[in-house]
Amino acid sequence: MPRLSIIIPTKNEEAHLPKLLATIAAQSYADYEVVVADAASTDRTPELAASSGARVVAGGLPGPGRNRGAEAATGEILLFLDADVQLPSHKFLDECLQEMSRKQLDLATCKVKPLSRKPVDRALHEAYNAYVVATERLRPHAPGFCIFSTGDSHRRISGFDETVVFAEDHDYVQRAAKAGSRFGILRSHPIRVSVRRLEKDGRLGIALKYVYSELHMLAKGSFKDLPFTYEMGGEEGENGKTTCPR
Repeated sequence: MPRLSIIIPTKNEEAHLPKLLATIAAQSYADYEVVVADAASTDRTPELAASSGARVVAGGLPGPGRNRGAEAATGEILLFLDADVQLPSHKFLDECLQEMSRKQLDLATCKVKPLSRKPVDRALHEAYNAYVVATERLRPHAPGFCIFSTGDSHRRISGFDETVVFAEDHDYVQRAAKAGSRFGILRSHPIRVSVRRLEKDGRLGIALKYVYSELHMLAKGSFKDLPFTYEMGGEEGENGKTTCPR
């Protein structure tokens, strides 16, 4: 039984998933399994995942997909990743897990670094890093593309709330912290993240949506209804637009 279960929700991610799986395979830490929770992809995502040695299970939207992956996982620690991120170093898993253990954390995330050289992208991600570090103790935030959680912490809150349709990742860590899980932002390595959502929706539009979602959660709580159109990964609906969140 592996110590770590890496859970990746997917939907038509054949262009991105192999890059992530390659950075996972290059890790110095080897005591892990990979579970891909696939939401009925129509491309080669499931085949590519299986050929890499991952276990493929039926998934869904990000929150439900992560839950289905966690249900199939056997590790004592869960790591939720999105298909379009990349691990920045072959020591990422080893050193992040060591830091998590050293700080006695039940729940953790990393700072973020864009897979882009554009100054505006770096500035936006650094602004995000500054905000989540400043609010680390008061109001935890963790992007769904990189969340470490002990199995006990995950089960204590029954996983991701599947009635939350937007910012379910922040809802997850905030509920876990309220339930007694110790949360922290790891400093070992930043996670490298795709900027495809910024390219699709526009940088100003994304920034405004995140500010709005934060204010909404502060004033009214988690989102039970989708507040605006939001594109999800590789999933495309009519006219190339997704019909569901993230």
